[in-house]
Amino acid sequence: VQLQASGGGLVQPGGSLKLSCAASEFAVSRRYAVAWFRQAPGKEHEFVAAMPRNNDRALYEDSVKGRFTISRDYAENTVYLQMNSLKPEDTAVYSCAASSSIILSSLRSRAMYSYWGLGTLVTVSS
Repeated sequence: VQLQASGGGLVQPGGSLKLSCAASEFAVSRRYAVAWFRQAPGKEHEFVAAMPRNNDRALYEDSVKGRFTISRDYAENTVYLQMNSLKPEDTAVYSCAASSSIILSSLRSRAMYSYWGLGTLVTVSS
């Protein structure tokens, strides 16, 4: 299973970015939950958003609710993270991951993800 995140860059506070995670078809299939995590400089990895296997209900970290949207396109084998109203505290390296877990609450834990892609840097600054 291969994943590759892209779309990061420098954006001003209040701006938007859309991250993409290109995946092998297997990783984006309905057999896997997909998620985005981030790591800010000097901080631990943080859960951002996850889409469960059945695409039923996405999970979000509280600080990004209402601003970020996770989605996936099976035809394009891609997972997206639309980020709006960006804040300086959103600055981090964002990574995508895939998990075979079927337990919704477990998807907030990095330990549940077996497959990871290289991250993409998002910098929010004026």
